[in-house]
Amino acid sequence: MLAKFLILVSTASVIPGALTAASATENKSSAPALEAALAAPNRSDENRRRDVFRHPGETLEFFGFRPDMTVIELWAGGGWYTEILAPALRDSGRLIVTTYGETDDPEAYRSRSHRMLAENLAKAPEVYDQVEVLTFWPPEADSLGEPASADLLVTFRNIHSMTRRGQQRAFFAAAYDVLKPGGILGVVQHRAPEGVDPVDNAETGYIPQSYVVSLAEDAGFRLDGTSEINANPKDTKDHPEGVWTLPPRLRGKDPDKSRYIAIGESDRMTLRFVKPAG
Repeated sequence: MLAKFLILVSTASVIPGALTAASATENKSSAPALEAALAAPNRSDENRRRDVFRHPGETLEFFGFRPDMTVIELWAGGGWYTEILAPALRDSGRLIVTTYGETDDPEAYRSRSHRMLAENLAKAPEVYDQVEVLTFWPPEADSLGEPASADLLVTFRNIHSMTRRGQQRAFFAAAYDVLKPGGILGVVQHRAPEGVDPVDNAETGYIPQSYVVSLAEDAGFRLDGTSEINANPKDTKDHPEGVWTLPPRLRGKDPDKSRYIAIGESDRMTLRFVKPAG
């Protein structure tokens, strides 16, 4: 096994403890595939250095990842998680990654991000040739695939962005539609203190955990587990450039970046939701 983590089943607070026996059995078969993918030569050294903050193996195990699943990765960006998911799923699973899609302006962020992912996938066809790419950008492209066709949908640090654009409810509705009954939605997101306005605070990159839970539950999901795998108690969440003040972006004019480097990456919630069977 990659590691033990905190787990909660069917309640809304975190209960410290090891894996249940059932969960350990279910996750056992995923460990070799994930360990091989984490060590694969397609991963860049720069990305490997961020494992200490992002805990990718433990996070995917918490989400119930198996190498025979159909997995959708929302807005893969530069492909940090794609580097891990693609080789882990290549032999017996299916990986679909979504992008923002291109626009009429080739220099727009959406267009540049779309091209960057395509270029990264093309660099290693022996790893990425089976990866499917789908545009998701509500409301003009608001489907994540055929209904009830995916086992696991994962999104990493995206909920604040969709909240800023008013796309959050469309996303959760599309996620619920595309997942099979019993399918899992895994969410990692920068975490704001409870009580702040989620829409206003989304401009900083941080949103409250209760808001994410309410969005998912309103769409029909059930909260199935929470974990502190990606928590960071050093993060004060009051930085001049929001979450982007911290690594890896280190945005801002402050010449002394050492204090932000010492904090590390942001404090993050890690949530597992299930689409109820039947």
